Amino acid sequence: MSSKVLLLIPIAALCLAQEPVKPGTPAPKPAPPTLEPVQKTEVAPDTVVLSVGNEKMTRAQFEHLMAALPDQARAQGKRRIAEQLAELKAMAQEARKRKLDQTPETQQLVSLQTDQALASVLFKEISATVKPDDASARSYYDSHKAQFEELKASHILIRFKGSPVPLRAGHSDLTPEEALAKAQEIRKKLAGGGDFGALAKEESDDTGTAQNGGSLGTFSKGRMVPEFEQAAFSLPIGQLSEPVKTKFGYHIIRVDAKSEKSFDDVKDSLEKQMKPQMAQQAAQEIRKQTQVTLDDNYFGK
Repeated sequence: MSSKVLLLIPIAALCLAQEPVKPGTPAPKPAPPTLEPVQKTEVAPDTVVLSVGNEKMTRAQFEHLMAALPDQARAQGKRRIAEQLAELKAMAQEARKRKLDQTPETQQLVSLQTDQALASVLFKEISATVKPDDASARSYYDSHKAQFEELKASHILIRFKGSPVPLRAGHSDLTPEEALAKAQEIRKKLAGGGDFGALAKEESDDTGTAQNGGSLGTFSKGRMVPEFEQAAFSLPIGQLSEPVKTKFGYHIIRVDAKSEKSFDDVKDSLEKQMKPQMAQQAAQEIRKQTQVTLDDNYFGK
């Protein structure tokens, strides 16, 4: 591994690395159970828990490092992270012995990594502290009301060849053209006064909803495939859709009720939704307030 690679990979990324498993290598056998439970010894915060050459790390320092790592890295456990950290430090110590840390290239890379770490810590701090006020949250709610609309709807599905919906026993595997024709025929029956629930039980290939008269229950945007969602949320209550094609087949949709979540219902989720955007805006403001000059002759426009 070159010094450049080492310097470009942060500790968190190294802690995510896994040892490759060679084909045909048997899984390690679990250790036999001990006859007596292992007693954990309490370790004081200032106790040195890791030594690599002349570098030492206390429990408090190690736990500080652990807290800074992403959840996926911490899930590997303290010992695995300590082993990888030891490998990293051993390589870094050898690099210093060879005076690789004194080259202009290395110093520039170290400086860049420091800047990356500081920027990451700052953004994390901004994200943790930023919070929309009630006026901002209310304004967002008012301008995105469609996002909080809910529908109670029913459908009848006619599948066609290639649909991920299983073919019902005793039914033909229809082509898309045959499925569309069947869906149009069913819609004519419904428009003529046919009972939606009875026809759903008899004809719908969505067996999960067919027994409930085709009822999909209540859902909000983002829950259904786009073609279905667009058609359903544009339908007036009680009106039948034309057959709507999705990857599942052709749907005949009926909206049974519409409702809208109140501001108080969604206030908490709104704040969580707005925080990343607000943190990005704060970062952009910092960028705008900092004088930056690019040489157009070199970088272009």
